[in-house]
Amino acid sequence: QLQLVESGGGLVQPGGSLRLSCAASGFTLEDYTIGWFRQAPGKGREGVSCISSRSTNYAASVKGRFTISRDNAKNTVYLEMNSLKPEDTAVYYCATGRYCYDSGSMFAVSSWGQGTQVTVSS
Repeated sequence: QLQLVESGGGLVQPGGSLRLSCAASGFTLEDYTIGWFRQAPGKGREGVSCISSRSTNYAASVKGRFTISRDNAKNTVYLEMNSLKPEDTAVYYCATGRYCYDSGSMFAVSSWGQGTQVTVSS
């Protein structure tokens, strides 16, 4: 059974850093396009970043601050988040999809993880 599990969220001060992990089971991550999404209270879910065999893309709001990477040996995708801002506060989800857009979102998103809370506050 295909499963994604996020971890690494927490409370951090503005300007701080966190690294989120998305661990896969039941399938091989490197064969898939993987993306990170987030949903802030009262807002819709938005694409943050995605990684495929050909590219890594980011939303404009996180470009230069966030880095997505893949460790195939651990079957895990990471999202390194630096210079965090209060507006980055959200539940972060990883997911599989068919295509990674330049905007950092994905086409035909299928499997989702359960999410991990990131709170940026002083």
